[in-house]
Amino acid sequence: MKPKQRQAAILEYLQRHGKTAVDALAAHFATTGTTIRKDLTLLEDEGEVIRTYGGVVLSRDDGDQPIDRKTHINTEKKRQIAYAAIKLINDGDSLIFDAGSTVLQMVPHLAQFNNITVMTNSLHIVNALVELDNDQTILMPGGTYRKKSASFHGSLAESAFQQFSFDKLFIGADGVDLNAGVTTFNEVHNVSKAMCEAASRIILLVDSSKFGRKSPNVVCDLSAVDTLITDKNINPDYLAALQAKGINIILVGDFDE
Repeated sequence: MKPKQRQAAILEYLQRHGKTAVDALAAHFATTGTTIRKDLTLLEDEGEVIRTYGGVVLSRDDGDQPIDRKTHINTEKKRQIAYAAIKLINDGDSLIFDAGSTVLQMVPHLAQFNNITVMTNSLHIVNALVELDNDQTILMPGGTYRKKSASFHGSLAESAFQQFSFDKLFIGADGVDLNAGVTTFNEVHNVSKAMCEAASRIILLVDSSKFGRKSPNVVCDLSAVDTLITDKNINPDYLAALQAKGINIILVGDFDE
């Protein structure tokens, strides 16, 4: 595991487990205490964690990691989920892509489609789209740029999505809760709500680590989700509860050991 991947995974681990001893992190990531301490020093310098006597905690509770770091978390699962999502796209579709790291993995596969329209508030996704050699229309809202997610938000961005109707929205989440619904740490989440209202079908892309988590801001109710793509490590009880809500579930990958 590369240092950036491990550091992203450490933050993910701390988000789930709270204060953790250095030795426990070293054991979990099958590395030395010296390596973990180097990672923690770097993360502390970036303001992500606080070193305490005997352990380490996140410096904040929001878990809102920068997009560049999120791309290193559960990367293979995200690629598999994105590949399954591509199969739901047809020539001529009008699509919304949110600014999530899983949705970003879909972009290289879009070259096979013609006459598609993609609207996104993600700078990373727009930059990737312009590299493709296919017949596509790219739409981008205005708004206020948010560096952490490399995306545009605010009333201008929200109103831009409200001007159009789209066939499908592909969206990620920080948490999926059976009662709260689809949630995010992103405090400027109203643009995500506007995306949901503008799309005929909402397709949710999340790896299994997101289930049972409830982030502070609700994007939409689960009843609004048409299709959910996740990996096979989803808890069977959670899977049954989601299916009972009438959501079409697509499972990808293999079970973890």
